Amino acid sequence: MSILIDQNTTFIVQGITGREAVNLTRECLDYGSRIIGGVTPGRKGREVHGVPVYDSVAQLVESVGMVPDGSVVTVPPTFTRDAVFEAIEAGVKLVVIVTERIPRYDVAQMVELASLRGARIIGPNCLGVIRPGVAKMGGIGGPAKDAAKAYQPGPVGVMSRSGGMTTEISSTLTAAGLGVSTAISIGGDAIIGSTYAELMPLFEADDQTEAIVIYSEPGGRMEAELARWVRENKSRLPVVAFMAGRFMDEMPGMSFGHAGTIVEGKADTAAEKIARLHEAGIAVAEEIAEIPGLVAERIGKVMA
Repeated sequence: MSILIDQNTTFIVQGITGREAVNLTRECLDYGSRIIGGVTPGRKGREVHGVPVYDSVAQLVESVGMVPDGSVVTVPPTFTRDAVFEAIEAGVKLVVIVTERIPRYDVAQMVELASLRGARIIGPNCLGVIRPGVAKMGGIGGPAKDAAKAYQPGPVGVMSRSGGMTTEISSTLTAAGLGVSTAISIGGDAIIGSTYAELMPLFEADDQTEAIVIYSEPGGRMEAELARWVRENKSRLPVVAFMAGRFMDEMPGMSFGHAGTIVEGKADTAAEKIARLHEAGIAVAEEIAEIPGLVAERIGKVMA
């Protein structure tokens, strides 16, 4: 089975001629991903690492004769909503939004349209998704050779609000001989397309996944939603969490790292989130190095 992407997944890159997108395209191709085209208005006829560029998603679909499974959106924040709308209305079902600093109102509209059209958004402000040894969609893991070192196939699903920590945790699991089934950088903004709880059913249905690790931060209600989902659905998957930014409990109103880490009340604090996770039977590691041991203990695996 597969979470979000597999060896047959096709996708496009919107904003493909931008500097970041050019590098991202190269990294994904080197990893074995199937990019069938790119979009930058006014750049039709060009190529990026052999990938043909079109003026619009509709034009791309007509030219290649198929609707891609997904799109990686790397356009500036002012134009992100239009790009995402264009992809979803063309029939694309998985949209990974790399772009940062998108207005919340625009993100809310994108998420609503995706819900109406049966599409899924990952991000914004994320690095994407990787299925170790199979494909990656986005900049997650960096260059292919680095991604191959950090991400080895295994039974642990990873979800993280931090793109960099997605790789850090996965590398730690790989070094311990456990490995990763699918890793998802879900995004660090206050509003995102897919939360921990919304992605859990996909992992739950994946026979290759035996445990979940999440990297979390103060701010927002995602951890409470996850704890409630785990309890109400009697999840078969043990979950291990790491909570960053615990010092913020002593600094009300402070933002830590991402736009979504603003603590607006007691329920948003690290201490309160940790308590909720514990109540749901979710282990919380004191440091990243503890994660593999906690996972191995819960799934009966022997670490390297």
